[in-house]
Amino acid sequence: MRSSDCDLIFVPGQGGSEQEHWQTRWEQKLTTARRVHQLDWERPNKALWVDSIVAALDKATKPTIIIAHSVGVLASVAAMQKLGLQEIKNTTLAGAFLVAPAGKAYVISTDTVDHTFADISHAPLPVPSTLIASHNDPFCPFLDVEEMAFAWGSAFVDAGESGHLNVASGHGPWPEGLMRFAGFLSKLDK
Repeated sequence: MRSSDCDLIFVPGQGGSEQEHWQTRWEQKLTTARRVHQLDWERPNKALWVDSIVAALDKATKPTIIIAHSVGVLASVAAMQKLGLQEIKNTTLAGAFLVAPAGKAYVISTDTVDHTFADISHAPLPVPSTLIASHNDPFCPFLDVEEMAFAWGSAFVDAGESGHLNVASGHGPWPEGLMRFAGFLSKLDK
């Protein structure tokens, strides 16, 4: 599958992925990309974020790939759980590319993120997925991410010592991630 054959739905985390963030850069270059917009990027509300993702999936007309980062990963997983397996089979959702999820400890420790995000589903995801994370991400311990990948049935990519895979950690354009994403798409053809 090529990116031009899909609806690409970008789900940023807290802050909304600034101009130099890889999500924003990819979104601007990929013609079928669009961002799930939120009312408040700084104070994520789980119910509102999940509803926004579900609405974006409802509007998709082609095979759809979610590309999520940080708290956006948690919202995307919750949206898939809200839809449920039967309803997802009736949508166009074809895969999820998940990067540097926020962890339970971070969610609980901050006053700016809805604490219900800490209730992270461990049910298998209903679509093929890849989860990429680093050993020194300050927002989620590596062992927690490994458990998420295993529970969700995601292909797991160890990004080494790469921080939160955002602008602050030196991952503005993130060409390695784009190559991983292309590889993920190519496997969806099979």
